[in-house]
Amino acid sequence: MEVFERSFEESVISFKAMLQSNRMTRFRTEFLALHNYDQAKIFTEFASSERKKVYQYLAPNELADVFDAFESDILHLSEEYFLEMENAYAAIVLGEMYADNAVDILNNIDNKEKVNMYMHLMPNTSAREISRLINYIDETAGSIMTTEFVTVKEEYTVKQAYEHLKLAAAQAETIYYVYVIDEDSRLKGVISLRDLIVHDDQTLISEILNPRLITVEVNDDQVEVAKMVQDYDLLALPVVGFDRELLGIITVDDVLDVIQEEADSDYSGLAAVDVNEIHTTPIKASKSRLPWLVTLLFMGMGTATLISQFEGLISSVPVLSSFVTLITGTAGNAGTQSLAVAVRKLTNKSEDDQFFDSFGFELLTGVVTGIVVGITIALVAGIWKGNLFLGLIIGIAMACAIVVANLAGALIPKLMLKLGFDPAVASGPFISTLSDLTSVFIYFTIARMFLSYLS
Repeated sequence: MEVFERSFEESVISFKAMLQSNRMTRFRTEFLALHNYDQAKIFTEFASSERKKVYQYLAPNELADVFDAFESDILHLSEEYFLEMENAYAAIVLGEMYADNAVDILNNIDNKEKVNMYMHLMPNTSAREISRLINYIDETAGSIMTTEFVTVKEEYTVKQAYEHLKLAAAQAETIYYVYVIDEDSRLKGVISLRDLIVHDDQTLISEILNPRLITVEVNDDQVEVAKMVQDYDLLALPVVGFDRELLGIITVDDVLDVIQEEADSDYSGLAAVDVNEIHTTPIKASKSRLPWLVTLLFMGMGTATLISQFEGLISSVPVLSSFVTLITGTAGNAGTQSLAVAVRKLTNKSEDDQFFDSFGFELLTGVVTGIVVGITIALVAGIWKGNLFLGLIIGIAMACAIVVANLAGALIPKLMLKLGFDPAVASGPFISTLSDLTSVFIYFTIARMFLSYLS
């Protein structure tokens, strides 16, 4: 592998110059010398006219290696790229890719007529493998597994297995694990490449296979699968059917993509925006943001309406208005903190996180933080305004608002998940706006209770 001797920006400029001056031989020599990941990064920097020259300069199998290195956050660009290619060329590129990666790209192409055309034009073997994978439910083990793996029969000798591995290795996504199956393709165990190297040639595979292996089923959630690979430090994880028929494997690079997708999804929920919209147009980005902004606008109007109900109280004690934003802002921050912890727990499903355990934990956390912050602001406000009763009211209101915001941030995502809704709707802006509404109500209700002391 050749390492960049110049910066990424310089490399992009250099390759663009080669394309613009039609220097195909030099482009092929330098581009193909790079790691596939670097090739993919550079490829995404090319303009449409430059990419069309790349399609002429590179063979389909060479471009397939580039697309195999695409990360999940740029897969949405693949539709534009494939629609630029000649149909036959695009079909061959897809057929040369690993089947699971080809499925990811096909799922990102909205033009289903094109997808069907590619499937008809590509080699039959590739089309069959892709067809098997493309029908699995999204975000399950079946949707991210690959069918390019190596299997041997348990009656093989080590020598036979090793010879078979050499023949199959070129098409396999990984060869570090070799899976042992019976005549009905049921998974019996696994052997490693190391096992084949250290054992005698005449040793039977049945004598050295490891029958204790971790498996998942095709409909298992992809997040659970990723956690298993992480927990057991696996390079690959076999996917089986209901009768333990070996259907595919999930490799660690697929798991990394899942983790990245889940992280993006969690961040999108916290921010109420699609983190990948930097790759789209301003119009599309606006469309994705507007529903949330309009919803939060109406919630904000609810807060404004609530404040208007206390106009008489504010008129009699104007100093109360000075602390509204302080209480709502602090409560919103507390709610967002709890939300971040709640989302983290939801993504780490292996943790024993019961609903009422979380309620008790967040209630106690809210009480402790509320008391400390409440006492602090009570002293500051009392001394600043020269009215200890005012400070007491603000301190109590602050403590109560923090407790309520803490519980809302922690429990609303869990409640929505239990009801079957996407917990991402309990986003940071949603919790902040909800905290504004509740903290205003708490603040002025407590102030009204102690109005005689303020007067």
